[in-house]
Parts: sequence; C-alpha cells; structure tokens
Amino acid sequence: MIDSYIALGSNLDDPLAQVRQAMYELAQLRASRLRAASSLYRSAPMGSADQPDYINAVVALETELSPHALLDALQAIEQAHGRVREGERWGPRPLDLDVLLYGEETINDQRLTIPHPGMTERAFVLFPLQEIVAPDFTILGHGSLQALLSRIAADRPERLHDA
Repeated sequence: MIDSYIALGSNLDDPLAQVRQAMYELAQLRASRLRAASSLYRSAPMGSADQPDYINAVVALETELSPHALLDALQAIEQAHGRVREGERWGPRPLDLDVLLYGEETINDQRLTIPHPGMTERAFVLFPLQEIVAPDFTILGHGSLQALLSRIAADRPERLHDA
C-alpha cells in the first residue's frame, strides 16, 4: 500500500455535500483505504473572483492503485459529480480532486505531476494537509510542511468543522 494525499474542492451544487460525498466515495475505492480526513475549510476562489467560495479538504488514502489508475478513479468520481473539464482554468466546479502526493514518487508526464504543482503555495491545501500528517512531514523537493505554512500563514482559510 502506498500513502497518497488527495485534495478535494467544490464551489457548486451544495459544496459541503459534494466534498463529504466524495470522501465517502474515496473510502469505497477498490484496493484502497481512507486513512484520515481533514476538517472542511472555506477559501476564496483562485482565478476569477466572480464565483462562490470553495469548500476544501485533504484526505490520506492508502492505495495499491498505480498513480495513473488513481488519477483515473478520481476523474471518474469528478465526472459522476457533474465535472466538465472544459472552460476556464480555476473556474467554478462541482468537484475537483487532485493527487497531491503519491508515496515518495515524483511524476511529470502529460497527465500527472506529483508533487502537485502549486500545492506548496496554496493555503487551502497546506492547512488541511497539516491536520492529517506527522508534525515533521516534508514535501519531496520543497522542504518541511511547517516551513511552507509559515510563509503563507496570512492566507489561512476558514476552518469550518470536521468532515
């Protein structure tokens, strides 16, 4: 089993319910086990400010799926929630699932980049991640999570409640 971390986000069609349902569906993935889930957070959207705030979370998932099989499974869940992969980047969406980390692997191909690009600058990813990892957690090639958090502390998203 490989430890992977998945970011969840939604700002359409009852975002709280979308994220909670996606967590349930991640817990049901074949050859996988949901190990931990962060609290839910509210954050301002990236890109156009003319869209609703996002609800975000991060989960730890132990999986036997390959990185690309995991990505396929996440995209199938997104599609079942009504996600359409056309339109503006960082636009509104019912569900967004991203592989943040997959064990100690680095991947950079047409379909998948791990560690997820930009994750180390996104408070709505790092604060939830902090809840479900060890205090000395490091992100391959980027350093300690605590050091990354100290650089973006002013952007802390609003913690809502446990998932």
